[in-house]
Amino acid sequence: MEDNLSVQSALLAYWTARVPVNLPNSITLTRIFSIPLLIWILSTNRFQSTGGEKELLASALFIAASITDGIDGYLARKRGQITTMGVLLDPLADKLLIAAAFVTLVQFNPSLVPAWIAVVIIGREFLVSGLRSIAASEGFAIEASDLGKFKMLVQIVSVVAVILDHRWTEWPVYGPYFFPVHWIARLAIWFMVLLSLVSAGDYFIAFWSKIDRQVVKRRRRAFVLSRRRKRDVAAT
Repeated sequence: MEDNLSVQSALLAYWTARVPVNLPNSITLTRIFSIPLLIWILSTNRFQSTGGEKELLASALFIAASITDGIDGYLARKRGQITTMGVLLDPLADKLLIAAAFVTLVQFNPSLVPAWIAVVIIGREFLVSGLRSIAASEGFAIEASDLGKFKMLVQIVSVVAVILDHRWTEWPVYGPYFFPVHWIARLAIWFMVLLSLVSAGDYFIAFWSKIDRQVVKRRRRAFVLSRRRKRDVAAT
């Protein structure tokens, strides 16, 4: 695993040397290269779970990587550094981070994250990416909805709660009061699955009701114009 991390560091240095990247893109690349580190922390036996070191370290890394999602976008807009590379890498980094987290959690905490939940979450990401790709090829853009942004926040809470649940089912707060980690994780997971399905339907309806209809009209208009041109040529 250490050899893999050294190879990834070398590849990152090579990429940075060959392709000049700005600050927002560098932050995005950092998020991408934190993904194998997160998988390694959750999978390795080097960190012990008796004191919760593994869970706390993985949670901190995932939260930090998730925060960079907002930072790189904010800096890109503020500094006027929105590039093609950033437009490509930013959503890719988000989807890789979420997919890697849930695939690893299937093994790390299968009682809360069975395989079908990971399939639903990753399938939703593929669906939205596919719709955006089709829209982009037709000259349209599908922006992230407020529901999709809220879904991302719930995903962060659910992933961190599931990781912590591997070691603690509850945290003592004061006296008889405690923080129900297990129930927070369970509720967050089911709420996140519901939000993922609803937001996927929201994107799908928006695509077919607006973009697909406009694309069909444009193609139909082009077809009519082409037929008229053929008739004009035949008449002359």
